[in-house]
Amino acid sequence: MAANRQSSQYYELYRRSSIGMQLTDALDELIQSGHINPVLAMKVLTQFDKSVAETLNKKVKSKSSLKGHLHYYRSCDEVWTFIVKDAMLKLDNGEMLPVSRARIVACKLGDSSAAK
Repeated sequence: MAANRQSSQYYELYRRSSIGMQLTDALDELIQSGHINPVLAMKVLTQFDKSVAETLNKKVKSKSSLKGHLHYYRSCDEVWTFIVKDAMLKLDNGEMLPVSRARIVACKLGDSSAAK
């Protein structure tokens, strides 16, 4: 039961990133060729979710601001999703980047659920 609780602490957000999609494709190929079983592939993806979330939390200190038109928002299971269109992204160094569409996903932190 402790293993289930530990694996459910991390959202699967980064699986849709470029590196997450490549990892998923590689694992699918390994399953299809019989080199690994699906249980091992799920363990790898769970570790990926954990590693990416922890690394971004510890290593990334940059900040940016985003200004644009809010096209869509929703909340489901304490996960907020915002779609912003025709936005400008301002980086720490002052660089401005035009962004046609940005998806922002905000999730509840795992530590805050322990306070209940």
